[in-house]
Amino acid sequence: MPPRDPFTLFVWEVLAVRSTPRKSEAALGALRRIRALTPDAMWRAPQAKLDAAVAIAGPYLEQRLRALRTGVDLFRRSPTLPAVIRGPLPAARRALKRLPQLGEAGADRMLLFATDYPVLPVDALVNRVGCRLGYGEASEEFRKSARSVQDGLTRELPPSVEAVRRTFLYLSHHAAATCTEDDPHCNVCPLLSECPEGKKRVAGP
Repeated sequence: MPPRDPFTLFVWEVLAVRSTPRKSEAALGALRRIRALTPDAMWRAPQAKLDAAVAIAGPYLEQRLRALRTGVDLFRRSPTLPAVIRGPLPAARRALKRLPQLGEAGADRMLLFATDYPVLPVDALVNRVGCRLGYGEASEEFRKSARSVQDGLTRELPPSVEAVRRTFLYLSHHAAATCTEDDPHCNVCPLLSECPEGKKRVAGP
């Protein structure tokens, strides 16, 4: 489950980019141990300790540190930012655009987990599973494909934040563990009976 606090969730997003869940969670734990998970605390944290904690997430250390510095500055200069993010949707989306490395899926995760808006984030993992299950159409333009998957899945979900959260978490895990990009494990997939792509793969040429 992603963190519920907006700043901690922003940090989680930065650590997760081009990392693995195990590494990014370990890096977040290291930041928690040095008590650097508030904007002021991260700003005051010794640079060597901050570097060591963030490095656990993997490569691209400088890019991560640069994104974190930008986010820390935004949260410190705008102490009402968490309230804005939790407020009316249009203002929340405008505020989230200022945060680095979120993108549209990251902004939707922030809305879903930090603000209780029942919006389904569609990143590359969810998009892949959604398209294979027939909830959307694959497209060379990722945004178009993601939007079709989001619309297709949302139509079948109850208007419940918890239902949307469970769906996102399940599909994300399923994409990483079973419905992998190059070699999906269709023979053991619990969704095979509902998956047109899986049925074709199992049937073979």
